[in-house]
Amino acid sequence: MGPTSVISFQHLPKIELHVHLDTSLSLENVQGLIPGISSDDYYRDYVAPKHCRDLADFLRFPISAIALLQSRENLEMALLQLVREMSFDGVIYTEIRFAPLLHIDQGLTSDEVVSTLCTASKKAEMESGVVTRILLCTLRHFEVEQSMETVRLALKFREQGVVGLDLAADEGYSLNAHIPAFRMAAENNFPCTAHAGEARGPASVSETLEFLGPRRIGHGVRSIEDPELVRMLAQHRIHLEVCPSSNLQTGVFSKMTQHSIDALYRAGVSLSVNTDGRGLTQTTLSREYALIAQAFGWTMEDFLLTNRMALQASFLPSAMKEVVRERLEKGYHSPH
Repeated sequence: MGPTSVISFQHLPKIELHVHLDTSLSLENVQGLIPGISSDDYYRDYVAPKHCRDLADFLRFPISAIALLQSRENLEMALLQLVREMSFDGVIYTEIRFAPLLHIDQGLTSDEVVSTLCTASKKAEMESGVVTRILLCTLRHFEVEQSMETVRLALKFREQGVVGLDLAADEGYSLNAHIPAFRMAAENNFPCTAHAGEARGPASVSETLEFLGPRRIGHGVRSIEDPELVRMLAQHRIHLEVCPSSNLQTGVFSKMTQHSIDALYRAGVSLSVNTDGRGLTQTTLSREYALIAQAFGWTMEDFLLTNRMALQASFLPSAMKEVVRERLEKGYHSPH
C-alpha cells in the first residue's frame, strides 16, 4: 500500500477515541521541545521497534516522552502539536488520554497537570477546529489511592474538558486496586473505558467488564477467541477501541490479514480504528485505514459506519455529538 493510498484517506473526517499523549510525539513535536535533537536520537528514544517482544517490552519506550512532559510549557506544546497533526490527518473529534500522576516529577501538582492540558485542549480546538476532549488514565500497577486521586481529578475537571476515566498499562496486574475508583465514577455517572484483551486473552475483557463496568474497552481484540464474549459485546454494544498497527507491534498478531478487527466488525461488534501512539508506532489514521482497506477490502461505507460507531460511543454529550455527526456525514457524502 503506497503513499497515494494513504493520501486517498486523508480527506475523510475521522474520530479517534484511543490515542495517548505520551506515545504520540512526532519528530516535529520533539524537535519543538528539544531544539537541535537529531532524527537518529528521536528514533532511538521516542519510537518503539517495529516488532516488540510483547506489550511489556513496548511499554518501556514511553519513558523518554514522559520525562520530557514534566512542565506546563512542554505539556501544552505537545498537545497543541499533536492536535495540529490530527487535523492534517482528517480528525474532527478526539479523546486524548494521559496519566496525570506520571507528570509530577519536576514540581507540578496533579491538578496543575490536568488544568494545563484542559486549557491546551481548548486552545487546540480553537486553533484547529478539532473537537478535543481529555481522558485521565490510572495505571494497572497503581495502588488504590493513586486510582482514587485520578478519578477525583477527572470529576473535578469534568466541566473543563475531561470526559472519561481509563485504566491503562500492563494487563498482568490485578484489577482489585481500581474497583473503588471505577465505582466512584459510576456513582457520579462518569464514563469509563479500560484497556483489556490485548496482552491477555478474552478472560481479561470479561473480568474487566464484570468488575469495572466500562462502556468501552481499549483494544479488546483477543475477544475473538471467545465466540460467546463476541456475542455479548455485540448485544450490549460494548465498544472496542481497536489499534491495528499497535497490535502488530506488540505481537498480538503477526500481520494485518490475521488481525481480528474484520471478524469482530462482521460479527456486529461496535468498534473504531485508532492509532494508540502516533509517535511510538509511527502511524496515522489515514495509514491505518489504508492498511485495513488493503487487508480486508473495507470500503468508504465501512469506514463511515465505524466512525458512526465511534461517535456514538464517544463520551461527548448528545448535543455536541450531533454537531460532530453533521461534519462526519457531510465529509463522506461530499464530492472530493
